[in-house]
Amino acid sequence: MPVRWISSGTTYANSFVYGNVLVDAGVLPMAVEPYAEAIETIVITHAHYDHIAHVREIARLCGDAAVCIHEADAPGLADDTRSLAMHFGARSPGIVPETILSDGDRVGSLRVIHTPGHTPGGICLYDEAAKVLFSGDTVFTGGSFGRYDFPGGDRRLLAASIERLSALAVEGLYPGHGEPVARGGGRHIAAAREALRFYG
Repeated sequence: MPVRWISSGTTYANSFVYGNVLVDAGVLPMAVEPYAEAIETIVITHAHYDHIAHVREIARLCGDAAVCIHEADAPGLADDTRSLAMHFGARSPGIVPETILSDGDRVGSLRVIHTPGHTPGGICLYDEAAKVLFSGDTVFTGGSFGRYDFPGGDRRLLAASIERLSALAVEGLYPGHGEPVARGGGRHIAAAREALRFYG
């Protein structure tokens, strides 16, 4: 199944279309419009504003697509402090998700992996058969990782989350920021694990 990358530039987060799933919703709705008819579910990797800015409008554009998020980050969809919305001079979308996700849940072919550390309810989405990982802000290509100095961040939990991801067979790595890679994603995760261990 192909991954469609929707880049938002440098300020807001990447979005990805994978089958009938949209991962994250910080991009402008017009960028999602070409895929709107196919999208049935929107999965939010965590509730920081750059990942949720346009979730209300995008859900409506996609025929009232179901919005899903981990239970620990769900309050951020309506809480400006948890979402860091004020850092962007904005307000949280103020919505209630249709589906609350937990570790091990499935969204189509994607398995939810709870990866706290950047936020308490951060998640990654993993397709075992395709060896594809949508990593949100837990880990990025190039061996970097999400910040843990925001409210709710925790370096120890982030290290444990990246350690967990390093055990997966990953080729395609599709992060919340930066450029994705279609091959060798596991090497980027291993590099992030080492970087956090020694420099984080």
